[in-house]
Amino acid sequence: MAQEQIVHSIQSTGLADILERVLDKGIVIAGDINIRIADVDLLTIKIRLLICSVDKAMEMGINWWQEDTYLSTKAREKELNEKQEALDKRLEQLEAKINLS
Repeated sequence: MAQEQIVHSIQSTGLADILERVLDKGIVIAGDINIRIADVDLLTIKIRLLICSVDKAMEMGINWWQEDTYLSTKAREKELNEKQEALDKRLEQLEAKINLS
């Protein structure tokens, strides 16, 4: 006769609650690494890690991914449009110089 184990949802609910709280409230992990020889700073590394939901990040004013052309198609399109406008303006200037000659 095989024994069946009763599976409790407490563990999964606990993990889900923790994850929800972390994403809702946010958590910051910060640290600095300094490498020195004879009181001379050779290298300083500053580590800052923020874990939160996108909504919380935007509420805090953090939205760098929206302007990153690698991550955002809107930002990429905006950059391409700006480059196209600059090229069009430059072409007009060159055509104007040719017509004056």
